[in-house]
Amino acid sequence: MTTTVPTTAMSTRRRWAALAVLVLAVGLLAIDGTVLYLAVPSLTRDLDATATEVLWIGDVYSLAIAGLLVTMGTVADRIGRKRLLLIGASAFGAASALAAFAPTAEVLIGARLLLGVAGATLMPSTLSLIRTIFPDARERTRAIAVWSAAAGAGAAAGPLVGGVLLEHFWWGSVFLVNLPVVLVLVGAGIVLLPESRDPAPGRLDLLSAALSFAALMPLVYGVKHAVSDGLDTTTIGALVLAVGAGVAFVRRQRSLRSRSLAPLLDIDLFRVPAFTGAVLANLIAIFALTGLLFFFSQYLQLVREFSPLVAGLAELPATLASIAVVAVVGVAVARLGRGRAIAAGLAATALGMVAIAAAEGTDHYVWLALALVPTGLGVGLAMTLTTDAVVSAVPPARAGAASAISETAYELGAALGVALLGSLVTLGYRARVVVPQDLPDDVAARVSDSLASAVAAASDRPEVVDGAREAFVGALQTSCLVAAALTLAAAVVTWRLIPSGREGR
Repeated sequence: MTTTVPTTAMSTRRRWAALAVLVLAVGLLAIDGTVLYLAVPSLTRDLDATATEVLWIGDVYSLAIAGLLVTMGTVADRIGRKRLLLIGASAFGAASALAAFAPTAEVLIGARLLLGVAGATLMPSTLSLIRTIFPDARERTRAIAVWSAAAGAGAAAGPLVGGVLLEHFWWGSVFLVNLPVVLVLVGAGIVLLPESRDPAPGRLDLLSAALSFAALMPLVYGVKHAVSDGLDTTTIGALVLAVGAGVAFVRRQRSLRSRSLAPLLDIDLFRVPAFTGAVLANLIAIFALTGLLFFFSQYLQLVREFSPLVAGLAELPATLASIAVVAVVGVAVARLGRGRAIAAGLAATALGMVAIAAAEGTDHYVWLALALVPTGLGVGLAMTLTTDAVVSAVPPARAGAASAISETAYELGAALGVALLGSLVTLGYRARVVVPQDLPDDVAARVSDSLASAVAAASDRPEVVDGAREAFVGALQTSCLVAAALTLAAAVVTWRLIPSGREGR
């Protein structure tokens, strides 16, 4: 059996070179989660995708990652974190090629699902390797700050990367760009990353893995189905199945723990208020960011009529603010303490969301730019500190499973952000849009479906398109305010639950 490589023998230069590889991996996954957002108008037109299909295209990636992260975290502990990362990267490249040339919306959804499965094998290895590569607490905090900045900035930079590509190529190019990055990742990973694994991982519980996935997939499916078909028996059945599987999963984890067996997810960790608060803050922060970016990218193109490149550049303030967190996180913790610093980050995010809602109805872009700054800064600060709190709470041997909790919160937040806020935007749009009686039935159906479909189907009726834009803006503003309220509530919870001592841990 290969045991954990003694990372204390690694030179400082090699440790930070290894971190660069891990940052490349998480940056790739984060960018791929949002790079498609600017391509929604063009792929909706080319693939004739419905609003529900567009939501699945945007959401199934994060959903697959969220559903499999806990399982893959334990797999990484068993077969080796470096090995799983390299396998996942290779599979990610293959799935990217399939997505780039998808001929239909259904095939693209399937390809995005495969990308999520591959991403789930990548994600647990990044944080768990950081935990073993950087045994010194101070150095590890800095490393995690860089990792978190890459995750947050990658999500925010996705639309910019997409805009640059879409300015010159077709929508599939946002996937093909992954291939050279994957080649660099695999090559550098073979050379620079140490291998590590849990020397006594125990048995992999496949039933727990199935229950964890069964608790998430029906939940998001039920929300999306309710948007398209209402609260029917399918919706109710999906939600009941999700709740039932979730309850069964929790009971099984407690049963395994009581028998001194290794559970897939250590539910007892959630009895610690600080841990629960950190996971909640992580989930809410990315929930707000991805839920906003998914439709904000469409807003910039379809309402403000920016080109893909200009729309990507318009989101740059959030990206730069996320990166700036690396410079301010130490000062924030020193002056406020961890709990208050996380709460401040979430409060800044809420403030930014309210400002975005107000700025979406203005004529000048500068107000939007200013509103994006506190949003990006707040999300980046909250994610950095909560991730460090979760990963530092466990011994190195359980690093894969613990990091999987943090990453599951991240990806579940992304999935729910698109599913819930996206569904809220869709419902709000359909409730507000006015469809003229003289439109042909097929055109009227597309105008009622989504703004992207309305722009494509009613381009010869500017008054119809203008009305659809007004309906979309109103729906998006409501969604932003809901996200702001949830984020502010999370700030209050984390202020109370997470200690604010001056120590970093």
